[in-house]
Amino acid sequence: QVQLVESGGGLVQAGGSLRLSCSASTSIRSGYTMAWHRQASGKQRELVASITFSRTTNYADSVKGRFTISRDNAKNSVYLQMNSLRPEDTAVYSCYAFNVHLGRSYWGKGTLVTVSS
Repeated sequence: QVQLVESGGGLVQAGGSLRLSCSASTSIRSGYTMAWHRQASGKQRELVASITFSRTTNYADSVKGRFTISRDNAKNSVYLQMNSLRPEDTAVYSCYAFNVHLGRSYWGKGTLVTVSS
C-alpha cells in the first residue's frame, strides 16, 4: 500500500501564501500521476491540480495563476505552492496518487488550510 502524508497546512491571511507537501512511501518517478484535491465544508471534493510523470500539469480554473504543482521524484514528493490565497480556498487539501499502470488510487489524510479575511 502506498502511504501519502501531507504537511504544510495552517492558518493564513487572505493574500498570503502556503506551500503544501506530500511525501509518498514509494517511488513516484515512474507511472504515477500526482494531484491535489480539496474539500471545503459542505462542498464536494474538487480537483485542484495534477501533474503527470512527464510533468504535464492541469489546474482548476479557480486556482490558475495562483497555485503551482510540482514534484521531486528523488524525494518521492509532490508540492502545491499556493499564492494570493482567498477565503474561498479554505478547505482540507488531500494528496492523491494514481498508478497509471495498475489503475490504483491512493489518498492522503489531508491537511487543513484556513484563509482568513
